[in-house]
Amino acid sequence: MEASARRATPEQGAGPEAGTPAPGSAVAAPGGGQPLATAQRAGVAGASRSAGAGDLGGAATRFAGWRRFWPAVAAVAGGLLLTLAFPPAGWWPLAPAAVALITAAIWQPGAAPARKPLRRGAALGFLAGAAFFLVLVFWLHVIGPDAWLVLAIVEAAYFAPLGAGIAAVARLRLAPLWAACGWMAEEAVRGRAPLGGFTWGRLAFSQSATPFTRYASVGGAPLLTFVIALAGGLITVAVCGWPRSVRTRDARHTTARLAAAAAVIALAVAGPAIPLPRAAGRSVTVAVVQGNVPRLGLHFFGQRSAVLDNHVNAMHKLATLVWQGRLRQPDLVILPENSSDLDPYQNLDAYTLINSAVRAVGVPTLVGTMTFTSDGQHLQNRGIVWSPVSGPGAYYVKQHPVPFGEYVPMRRVLSKFIKRFSLVPYDQVPGHRTGVLHLGPAVVGDVICFEVAYDGIVRDAVTHGGQAIVVQTNNADYGRTSQPAQQLAVSRLRAVEHARPVLIAATSGISAIIQADGTVVAQSRQFTQAIFVHQIRASAALTLADRLGELPEWIGAGAGAGAAALGIVGIAIRGKTRRRQGT
Repeated sequence: MEASARRATPEQGAGPEAGTPAPGSAVAAPGGGQPLATAQRAGVAGASRSAGAGDLGGAATRFAGWRRFWPAVAAVAGGLLLTLAFPPAGWWPLAPAAVALITAAIWQPGAAPARKPLRRGAALGFLAGAAFFLVLVFWLHVIGPDAWLVLAIVEAAYFAPLGAGIAAVARLRLAPLWAACGWMAEEAVRGRAPLGGFTWGRLAFSQSATPFTRYASVGGAPLLTFVIALAGGLITVAVCGWPRSVRTRDARHTTARLAAAAAVIALAVAGPAIPLPRAAGRSVTVAVVQGNVPRLGLHFFGQRSAVLDNHVNAMHKLATLVWQGRLRQPDLVILPENSSDLDPYQNLDAYTLINSAVRAVGVPTLVGTMTFTSDGQHLQNRGIVWSPVSGPGAYYVKQHPVPFGEYVPMRRVLSKFIKRFSLVPYDQVPGHRTGVLHLGPAVVGDVICFEVAYDGIVRDAVTHGGQAIVVQTNNADYGRTSQPAQQLAVSRLRAVEHARPVLIAATSGISAIIQADGTVVAQSRQFTQAIFVHQIRASAALTLADRLGELPEWIGAGAGAGAAALGIVGIAIRGKTRRRQGT
């Protein structure tokens, strides 16, 4: 031992340093185990592997967390993206892109099938709907933040069964087709119930001037919604692939993705090629008058005399411009909804003012007024044909008053809790006749304000003889918001859907004259006085959408509901099988 120790000392020149093994050498560990250097290297390597495993584990956890929450993020992003397809932004390509994002969030292509796909789909659908409607109908906040929030959440609730339906059809062949039918079904229900429904925010209404617009002339707004939703579903397949549950061999999967991309392009290319009926009616010179209101807000109804004065003055201005030769003599004049909130049948001053203004221009005028019913307890929102010779004659009564705005359901109960309903002192009662009116040389189909968003009301006005569509509206309550621009977009779509010129007369804007192909030839700014005189061509031709009526909507909605039911049965069977197998 001593000799060995001496040989290991520096003085004996045993190595470069005392107690340090030479490079590449190994020192035996006590007890004859693994050499120390080897053990140290193994320990370092093990520590490195442990650290690496920890990093990978953390990354895996973060990735798993992202995979868990990204569908919710995508659903909300899809809803927000969809709002940008509507005015005021009006970026229409974002509508199918938003549908694609929402569909991808629900289907999650490439992921394992969810244990509870219907519940997850409903939750994601609601998130998308809430993000969409909270922004889209933000203009309602001028009435009250509670009104805005309640309406947005109620409308978002319709997206929950839509999301569940999209999830239900994920395993079916032609899943994008059935998902698009689901969008039709959602809009069909939302536009009818409760209290007559609320049609704002339909996919079709984002496409008033796009390559897809003319599909509305074939199957109405419901078919246009179907086409946009189908394009969105196909984009999901083209970008993300089919849901994992319906994937086949890689070659067929790639072919399907390419076919989906080609189908989207085909839908966009085919749209502009759809022919519209030629307007073969007579040319009519029309005047649209926007008198403006004194100021913004709900107190507009307290300024009835001033509003009437504004429109009467604008009529006299029109007469002066015609007499001076600066404007053509019109064949008829359109005044807006609420151009007189004073009942001209009971208020002699209102009657006299209107009559003098109509006589000054010298042509039949459609006047929007509020009139009391015979019992004096209710109101009617009328469009009255006022002759310069015989005074008031035929009229149209608004068929779809706005609940909580123009009448209060369960007034006795709700008024105790919501004092704002006192601003609606009288309930409006609906009319029951189609708004077809003979106005000078033309037969017009009159709809009032939000009625332009209801398919049946506008279609009936056309199929019963209306050769031009008139939209009398009052948007003063909504201030300088996006609501008038959104209504203008709906009106442009109606022009193409029915191949009719559309005349919009608003108290404060936006008034417009729209040709039968959707082209806007005159448009006012908000809260200004405006007078437009333009020549239009009336038309008696009917589009295929007019002839088919509600049939495309019922077929599509029925197909969507049937496919969802079939998918739900499949989900139930698979769940039962998993439980039987204990998985």
